Parts: sequence; structure tokens; C-alpha cells
Amino acid sequence: MFRRIRLEPAYKAVSAEIERSILDGALKPGTPLPTEQALAEHFGVHRSTVREAIRQVEQEGLLQRREGRRLFVTLPGLYDMAPRAARLLLLQRTTFHELWQVAVTIEPLAARLAAEHADALDLEALDANTATTAALSARGAHTLEENARLVELDVEFHALVGRASHNPALILAREPISLLYNPTLLRIHMHLPQSKARNLVAHRAILQALHQRDAAAAEDWTRKHMIDFQRGFEMAALDMSAPITLTL
Repeated sequence: MFRRIRLEPAYKAVSAEIERSILDGALKPGTPLPTEQALAEHFGVHRSTVREAIRQVEQEGLLQRREGRRLFVTLPGLYDMAPRAARLLLLQRTTFHELWQVAVTIEPLAARLAAEHADALDLEALDANTATTAALSARGAHTLEENARLVELDVEFHALVGRASHNPALILAREPISLLYNPTLLRIHMHLPQSKARNLVAHRAILQALHQRDAAAAEDWTRKHMIDFQRGFEMAALDMSAPITLTL
């Protein structure tokens, strides 16, 4: 007849209330958090309870210690939460196929939005990235270190396209997935040297579409690029159903 009552530890209730006040704007970024004593009196709990609650909120990136040990309210940036989400994907044993299913949808959307919203600084950063990639490719990337640098540039290119969308929701959604590309791309580059030239061709075509504000072409080229990425994975005889790892 009755549902079981779920009782949470007091520190969790206090931390949830502090988080709510920050997210609601009652406690604004840059303002100091009330002292442990003041919070203990307000919530009617021991200071040890408040201390544990504060530790929880601090771990979420919503509090920062400055001026000695004084805590100030802060909001984490869009990219601060991505490593945590990426670790969760690894713990969930996410496969390359599952990762790719999301990427093949979200990356073309990012390119479309970037073509519509990119500013001069966005395009300048993408130009510089592509030029550096072309220079390294022209010299020939043979060593593990050189191939790893190309992978970094590849991941950076797509991150820059995502940021050029100026859509915080999309940026936050794609960033954890982007962090997991590195080992996969590196394995493909080491197995298929021709993949590097194909990547550069695709990046140049996407960049041209962005400069021309051609959203359809940017989206189409990015989708082709992502499909080619999947094909490279298969040609390298890698198992798409295997969980993503951070090692070669």
C-alpha cells in the first residue's frame, strides 16, 4: 500500500540545496560561500555535515578555493565536464560502433551550424589547423609521434567546428565523444597510411564550405568524412563491436 521511504544522509540534502541555489542563481558565480558555521546554523546541522556537503559540491566543480581557504561560487566551463563524461563512457564499455552512431549524427549537425554561425576568429583557427595538418602531411608522418600529432590536429579540427556552431548544448554533447577518438584514429593511421591524405581532403572541403557559408555542403562533407572513418576502421581489421580503450 505504501512506498518505502528513502532517507538520504543529511550532507546529501545540504549539498543538493547548495547546488540548487547556485544553479538557480541565488548564489552567483564569484560570490563567496557562507562560512561553515553560518551554513550549519541555517540548515540546523553539525559543521561536519556541512563540511562533507561542501566537499561534494566542490567535486562537482561549482566551488573553488581562493584567497587561502575561502570558497567562492564558480560555474564549470563547457569543457570541464567532458573528461568525466568520457570516463563514464569507458566504464560503460561503449563500443566504437555506438560512439560512431552518435558522431555520424552530431558532427554533420555541428558543421551545418558552424557554416551558419562561425565568426572570423573561428575560421582563422580552422585555417591554421588545416595549414599545420597539410604541412605535417607533406613532410610525411612516419613515426608514432608524428602520427599522434596528426590525430591531435584531426580531433582539434572537429572540436573547432563544434565550437564554431556557438551552440553550448551541441558543444557539451560532442566533447566527451571527441576525447575518445584519439586512440581509434591513431590505430587507423598506423594501419592505413592513405587515411591521412583522405582526412586532409575532407577537412579542406569542410573548411571551404564553412568559408562559403554553405551549410548543406558542410553537413554533407562531414557525413561523408564520418562514413569514411567507419570504413577505415573496418579496413584496418579493427572490431567495431569491441569497447573503446585509451591504449593502442
